Amino acid sequence: MNSMLAVVDGAGNPIAVIWTYLLYLAISVALTVWVAKTLHKNGRIFLVDSFLGNEGLADSVNHLLVVGFYLVNIGFVTLALKYGDKAVDAQTGLEILSSKVGLVLVVLGIMHFFNLFVFSKMRRRAYKPGPPPLPPVMHPKGI
Repeated sequence: MNSMLAVVDGAGNPIAVIWTYLLYLAISVALTVWVAKTLHKNGRIFLVDSFLGNEGLADSVNHLLVVGFYLVNIGFVTLALKYGDKAVDAQTGLEILSSKVGLVLVVLGIMHFFNLFVFSKMRRRAYKPGPPPLPPVMHPKGI
């Protein structure tokens, strides 16, 4: 078993590398699920308002946003697994884990603010007043 683990990474401690990867995946996926559920639950009211009370459309968009959120974030998490230094001991493992999880949190935050920006623009456009009404026309005979 040890010879199999040694093939995983020629530099550093293969056990530390594997534990770092596993912890990174567990923490990152758990954070992604938590943020997605929070956004789905609390974003519904915002979306219903953005879509002028059309609850069906708001719920549909909310679901599609969550699916896209999962795809982008879990895809990023799995791609980022490969990059960076390899753990050689517990200290470097913790430092690498901290850096990778921090990057995931920054990406989650950026995606959240991007979504808020897009939907706030949609909301403003939905409530944008039209041209002012025409003044009443006075009848020439004063009727």
